[in-house]
Amino acid sequence: MGFHEFSSPYDWSRIASYKRTAKAAFGGMVDLSVGSPVDPVPDSVRKALAVSSNDPNAYGYPVTAGTADLRDAIHEWFAAARNVDLRAIGADAVPTVGSKEGVALMASLLHFGEGDVVVQPKVSYPTYEIGTQLAGAQTLKVDDVADADFWKDVPGVKAVWVNSPCNPTGEVLSAERMAGIVRAARAIGAVVLSDECYALMQWEDDVAEADADTLASTPCALRADVCGGSAEGVLVLYSLSKQSNMAGYRTALIAGDRSLIGPMAAYRKQIGQIIPGPVQAAMAAGLRDFDAVKTQHARYQERLGMLVSALRAYGYCTDMPQGALYVWVKAKSGDCWEDLRQLAEIGIVASPGEFYGAPEYLRFSATASDAAIASAAERLAR
Repeated sequence: MGFHEFSSPYDWSRIASYKRTAKAAFGGMVDLSVGSPVDPVPDSVRKALAVSSNDPNAYGYPVTAGTADLRDAIHEWFAAARNVDLRAIGADAVPTVGSKEGVALMASLLHFGEGDVVVQPKVSYPTYEIGTQLAGAQTLKVDDVADADFWKDVPGVKAVWVNSPCNPTGEVLSAERMAGIVRAARAIGAVVLSDECYALMQWEDDVAEADADTLASTPCALRADVCGGSAEGVLVLYSLSKQSNMAGYRTALIAGDRSLIGPMAAYRKQIGQIIPGPVQAAMAAGLRDFDAVKTQHARYQERLGMLVSALRAYGYCTDMPQGALYVWVKAKSGDCWEDLRQLAEIGIVASPGEFYGAPEYLRFSATASDAAIASAAERLAR
């Protein structure tokens, strides 16, 4: 049997009417709904793409598991940015055509199906549930995946989704809490699926600045103090969409347990889920360009700070998120759709919390230009 049917409230057409209202407002629409980057792709990435445009990996079929250079770059990045030695813990990696397909195909590539249960946060990225449904498995939503008492004794649990920093809430899990998830999952033979796509986007005041050769980041599920020095039963997802503004390049990866990555790579080869050759070179450049990542980090930090202040002035109770690129607020009216209606009247469009499992909340994205954020701030402060 092929893909199973899925159902989800995650349908951007549902906010089309609010966008029409916002476009008619004085000054036009400021779209803070979709988390799509707006800043330039780093020069290093564009140069690598151009230089490799006639390489053997371009005019010939590209390598599913990544070129030797890309694989080296992935290992270098994990060591420098995540304090993880992939080889030392028995891990491997495979590039994916963006992180969304990696998430959506995960349950299917792990052969989950009827009777299998995948645990996920109740408030979370909708594609976790969609991917589970496509495989024909069952989703178990819990308030806190770090509290294993919610799921460790449930029959059929095969995997646990972790998202830190979290989309949409911005919550960051400590290394201790992540280690607890890994231990509990291993005890029942389940796989930890750690979505760490916003790992380099953290905003804690007490986090020390990284030096010139490293990047400050949140705890990784493959870090030795989290996984106990072994990648067994742990898979981590990462994307260059936000760190390097490469959403359109579709560059992401899965790293972790070698015994799981190998079969995944084999299936990916057969179904053609392969990053184009020149894009693999661009991905390697993006992973190595720490200066560009730090520049983007500074941009997002400034925008988030401005957005948080403006939302407070408008009457929302909120603080700077721990991580990720969104401000998650409780609707003043108690209903995300009513708040969306009111915001649209002043030209601002947010994302309804219902998309993420919390209809009483809204998500505001900082992936907008400086001018757009400033315009939104000015309107919210009126």
